[in-house]
Amino acid sequence: MTKISLILVLFLGLLGSTSTRSKYITKQGEITFFSYTTVENIQATNNVVYSIVDLESDKIAISILMKAFEFDKSLMESHFNESYIESDLYPQATFTGDILNYDKKFTGIQTKIIKGEFTLRGYTQPLELKAQITNTDDTITITGETELKVQDYHINIPPILKPNIADNIKISFNLIHRNHED
Repeated sequence: MTKISLILVLFLGLLGSTSTRSKYITKQGEITFFSYTTVENIQATNNVVYSIVDLESDKIAISILMKAFEFDKSLMESHFNESYIESDLYPQATFTGDILNYDKKFTGIQTKIIKGEFTLRGYTQPLELKAQITNTDDTITITGETELKVQDYHINIPPILKPNIADNIKISFNLIHRNHED
């Protein structure tokens, strides 16, 4: 079973397994990444991020369409999709995890750890995120930052371009989930 099929099954399973008031979904989450080096900064934003939070099980699943990252320079976007991420072979990245010690009844902001696995380019690594979770009656917003190591996902960078890309990439996320009934 392909990764895409597996994520689809997970999403459908989460949707079908619990009461509707416990499921919150976004189809327009935002992920931004930033690579700082002394040679050149690289930044891209993606607003085609699907995510579901299941409050009954405190689980979260995220699917990121890799070709949806937008760059300031078209050459950066081309290199990202063709040479580094190989978006035709690996069209999405995924995260599945558990929100630890989340208080569903609390309305307001909670800082929580989300522990799970992130898959990029067919390589899966454990990932622990510190996130701000804002709970209102009809939305759950999850925001935060983390860093990914380029080498963990076997991203091949030619030696001549090595100074242009940081070893660790800063990832920011803003996921505004709405109740599934809305």
